[in-house]
Amino acid sequence: MAALTPVTAIAAGDPLQQYAQQKLRWERCDTGRPAGFECAKVKVPLDYSAPGGRKIDLAISRIKAGSAKERHGALLMNPGGPGVPGLTMPVEMEPLLPAVVRERFDLIGFDPRGVGQSSPIGCGLTGDEQTFHHPYNARTFPKDVARARAVADKCWAKAGDVLPHITTRNTARDMDVVRAALGERKISYFGYSYGTYLGAVYTQMFPQRSDRFVLDSALDPTLAWRGAFRGWSAGAELAFTRWTEWAAARNATYGLGPTPAEVRKTYGELIAHADRTPVPTTGGALSGGAIRSEYGAFVHVATVTPWIVALKAAAAGGPPAPATPTASAVSDSVPVRSADAGAGAGAGAFGADVPADNQSAGTWAVFCGDTRSWPRNPEQYRRDVIRDRATYPLAGDLGATIQPCAFWKSAAREPATVVSNDVNALIVQNQWDPQATAAMAQGMRRALHGARMVTVAGGEGHGVVVAGPSCADADVTRYLTTGRLPAKDVTCGG
Repeated sequence: MAALTPVTAIAAGDPLQQYAQQKLRWERCDTGRPAGFECAKVKVPLDYSAPGGRKIDLAISRIKAGSAKERHGALLMNPGGPGVPGLTMPVEMEPLLPAVVRERFDLIGFDPRGVGQSSPIGCGLTGDEQTFHHPYNARTFPKDVARARAVADKCWAKAGDVLPHITTRNTARDMDVVRAALGERKISYFGYSYGTYLGAVYTQMFPQRSDRFVLDSALDPTLAWRGAFRGWSAGAELAFTRWTEWAAARNATYGLGPTPAEVRKTYGELIAHADRTPVPTTGGALSGGAIRSEYGAFVHVATVTPWIVALKAAAAGGPPAPATPTASAVSDSVPVRSADAGAGAGAGAFGADVPADNQSAGTWAVFCGDTRSWPRNPEQYRRDVIRDRATYPLAGDLGATIQPCAFWKSAAREPATVVSNDVNALIVQNQWDPQATAAMAQGMRRALHGARMVTVAGGEGHGVVVAGPSCADADVTRYLTTGRLPAKDVTCGG
């Protein structure tokens, strides 16, 4: 593979020069958005090792800084995923940011390559092919293997010419093209969930172009990506243990057991019953594995408990239980937040025809194309499932199960990025996060030596800044407006 030239070091006559110098044509995004919300297209090379070859379009958006006098620069944003559109992020984030921040930054959204309005890809996936969690059963494991293989085969049949180029490193390169096209010497950044990994990769590849980076709910870059899937199970077990203690202390209200051990037993009996006879809910009967797949909800102790009580009653012949704990708990329980899918399928702001499975296709392209860490032997997954289920009974099999990456047609073209730098960044983190667990955030903190982390003690759920007011807000505002980090890592709230 030819050497890749960073956009930040373009010599005269280099093929990348055309991308850095392109002129953007800003237009109002659509009639359903504020007049100040503008969109433009940016051309980038599909293959950065051959920048003179095929080009693709990126859709970007902006809301200009509120004050020309106070303007500091551009704040790029990513909502996570991978595979999630980010074009509407400026509109969604503007109300969550204080006026002093909005005055200083152009808020810049973008759909990552292959996603949304940015040359979207699709695999033709339907139904169960778009789910991540499949409870392990020795009898049905061959079907899980066949499903994973089918997803990989479909993706390569539909988008094989593009898939090798839908990676985090290439999205980071795209961000640097956007920076250059905007005329910025540096960029600032807000990334959520997977977006924290994307931001960290950018700082590693382009440290001299990295200004103020806020990473909300961070993932450990050393776990990309097989390790992250398995890491969710470890975090779930800790949250489940905390929940048993909480529910036991409120046995008079919920009747799930007077001790954590009794609460755990009650839950285990519910799961065993549901595996024999699925429990009726308003959305259809749930097996034990389907109930366990909502493991992320256990970080929300006050909202998941009534759901468990309702399932227990339905299993005993009572009325159907709600289909899910709560909408927010469901979005926390899977690696990709479907609630962030934006406009979804169909024609969008630039008229791109977005395939119905675009989010899933973009997700697998990145997870499978970023790294060579995925085992190729299905039996390795079976062994890992059995081992992790023994260690993490709640969800060990759900995190370790076989995925399409086992059958991806081409190994990652580049090694996964080793993140280890002194770039200043601010990490904000809930103590109880089912996806970006506290342990994962600590991994990001170790990788970013110049960073500081603000942990919200007792904070529940996936997202700090994106979830609204929190005790971390003052540190985020200070950092974005002045560039000053806390003197040391901080724990706030309680």
